[in-house]
Amino acid sequence: MRAFFSLAVCCVMVGGCHTAEPAHEEHAEHEAGHEAEHKILVTSPMEKDVINTQQYVCQIHSRRHIEIRALEGGYLEEIHVREGQTVEAGTPMFKIVPVLYKAKLDTEAAEAKVAQIEYDNAERLFKQNVVSEQELALVKAKLAKAQAKVSLAQAELDFTNLTAPFTGIVGKQYEQQGSLVEEGDILSTFSDNEVMWVYFNLPEARYLEYMQDDDKDDVEIELMLADHTKFKSRGKIGAIEADFNNTTGNIAFRADFPNPDRLLRHGQTGTILMHREVDDALVIPQRATYEILAKRYVYVVDKDDVVHQRDITVKAEMDDIFVIESGLSEDDKIVLEGIRQVRDGEKAEFEYVEPDEVFKKLKFHAE
Repeated sequence: MRAFFSLAVCCVMVGGCHTAEPAHEEHAEHEAGHEAEHKILVTSPMEKDVINTQQYVCQIHSRRHIEIRALEGGYLEEIHVREGQTVEAGTPMFKIVPVLYKAKLDTEAAEAKVAQIEYDNAERLFKQNVVSEQELALVKAKLAKAQAKVSLAQAELDFTNLTAPFTGIVGKQYEQQGSLVEEGDILSTFSDNEVMWVYFNLPEARYLEYMQDDDKDDVEIELMLADHTKFKSRGKIGAIEADFNNTTGNIAFRADFPNPDRLLRHGQTGTILMHREVDDALVIPQRATYEILAKRYVYVVDKDDVVHQRDITVKAEMDDIFVIESGLSEDDKIVLEGIRQVRDGEKAEFEYVEPDEVFKKLKFHAE
C-alpha cells in the first residue's frame, strides 16, 4: 500500500515536469514574436517623378440653362414636347390660344391697307400737282405707322408660339395643357448639355501655385461622379473668376467637359481631380511621420545611430506618401517602423530597408 502511494506521487511530479516544458517554450516563442513585431526599420527619402492629385467638390451646370416663360397670357392650347426630350433648335414647344392676337393682327392689317390706299391716291394727285409735297409726306407717315402696328401685332401673335431657341433637353413641365397662364409664367426649363460647365473653388495658395506653373495647360482635369466612377471625357480649365471670396479665401474655377452622351445633367455634383506632374519630387512614406500641435515630424538617425526628432514641411499629400518641401534630403535616414520605440537623443538598433523596396509596396501615382 505504501509502495503504491509513492509511485502515484512520482507520477504526479513527473507529469508536472512534462507540462512545464511546453509552457516555457511557448513563452520563449511569444517573446521572440514580440521582438520581431517591434523591429525598428529605417529607410531614406527618395526623389521620384510623381503625379500630384488635388480634389475639389464641384457643381455641374449646363452650358446654357434657361427658363421657358409665357411671353403673353392666355390658355395653354398645345404642348408639343415631353419632359426629358431632346429637341432641335426651332422645334415648336408650346402654343397659347392666339384668338385675341389674331383679331388684333387682322384689325391692324386692315388699317394698314386703308393707309396704303390713301398713300397711293395722294401720290397720284401729287404727280398731277393737286396736292403738295408736305401733304404727301403726312400720308406716307400715316402708312408707316399703320405698318408698324401690323408688325407689332404679328410679333405678339408669334409670342404665343414658343419654339426651342437651341438644341437641348426639356426639363420639368410646370403647366398642363388647358391651363390659364399669365405673362412671365414658367412653362418649363431647357438645357444645352453638349458641354457642361463644372464649378469648383481653389484656396488662394493653390490658385497661386496654379498660376505660377509654366505648364498649367498640361494640368489634367478629371471628374469623379457621385458613384465614385470617373467621367470618360477629360476637361480643361475654361474660366477663372475675377474676384476672391473674402469670407472663404477661395476663388471659383470653371472646368469645361464635353458631354456627347448627355450623361451629365444640370445640377449634379461631383469631385474635380486635378493631376499635375511633379519632376524629381522628394517623397517619404506617410507612416514615417507623426504630428504634434499641427506640425509634422520624423525621426532621423545620424551616423552614430542616434535618433533625432526633426520637423518637416509637406508640400503635397498623395495616397501613401508625402512630397517634402523642406527638412529632409536623400542622404537622411528616417525611422519607418517602430516610431513609438525610439526617443530623441537615444541610440537605436535598426534594420535598413532600401527606399526602392519601400516604395514598391506603396500606392501612389508615379512615372
